[in-house]
Amino acid sequence: MSVDAVVKALPSHYRPPKAILKPVGRALAQYSMIREGDRILLGLSGGKDSLSLLMVLRHLQRHSPVKFELAACTIDPEIPGFDPTPLKDWLGELEIPFFYEAEDMVALADQYMKGNSFCSFCARQKRGKLYTVCRREGYNVLALAQHLDDLAESLMISAFNAGELRTMKAHYLNNDEDIRIIRPLVRVRENQCRDFAETAGLPVIQDNCPACYDKPQERERMKQLLLNEEQHNKHLYANLWRAMQPLIGDDNHAGQAQLNATESDG
Repeated sequence: MSVDAVVKALPSHYRPPKAILKPVGRALAQYSMIREGDRILLGLSGGKDSLSLLMVLRHLQRHSPVKFELAACTIDPEIPGFDPTPLKDWLGELEIPFFYEAEDMVALADQYMKGNSFCSFCARQKRGKLYTVCRREGYNVLALAQHLDDLAESLMISAFNAGELRTMKAHYLNNDEDIRIIRPLVRVRENQCRDFAETAGLPVIQDNCPACYDKPQERERMKQLLLNEEQHNKHLYANLWRAMQPLIGDDNHAGQAQLNATESDG
């Protein structure tokens, strides 16, 4: 589909609420994420977050003055009980190009994983496969669906376990400097994605990664720690967002400088 083609309108129940569109719009502007003529590939796991982002990008594709192409790619980790194949027909109905790749993540983890975070290992492997699809199919931007909760959890994991202040970037170049990675949901809370997915009836793949329950999960522990603290401090995530600003950004604020490859994920 060319950037000048008429984009099919979303059914009304799939239209993202303003509560999500507003923070996404602010993040897109703050970090200059989408540019005229971009070809964006979304990493679509089938979970609530990536499905929500798909609907947001589809909405923006129709209504934004900045014209861009959009496709989605699912990496099947070949885990028993997880079947993302129904996404193919659903994206076909929305007329969104869809790519499907498979990789035995558990076998790879058993052979190559260092440390105890299966989730981190799996994310790196999936991202490598997504880069391959981007290059093969000619997409210059990879969109990932991590939200504010994910960024906060990454900050805590880094501080607690490595003695460093690090989190995910909003917009950066991969190490080979041929693909830009964007995270439009960095201002959005996880519960907002959950509420939208449920209200819209998005085809969420349940038990998105069952293997994770059999592997040590530092991220889940940090999630519970933060959610427990939020019960005592309703401004916790707003405060963490402000505190993380030097870590989330790069040298591309307002599009005045070139992106730096500052997030070492290959």
